Amino acid sequence: MAAYNANYVGGDISSGANTAKQIALRPRFALNPYTLGVKGVYLCSSATPPGGGVHGMCGFNAAETALTRL
Repeated sequence: MAAYNANYVGGDISSGANTAKQIALRPRFALNPYTLGVKGVYLCSSATPPGGGVHGMCGFNAAETALTRL
């Protein structure tokens, strides 16, 4: 799998390590990591807080962001 996708090196399939730096700054430094700066476009992947392994919460948080902006 690692040959297919470099992000899978070491068996990590959830968008990188869960280090303190990654948790605080991924996917980019922003007050709201679910917005992308394009009206109506939101990010809900496991790269957003709370990170991989917390199934559904990334999408839930992105949906809450979208609903507050309606």
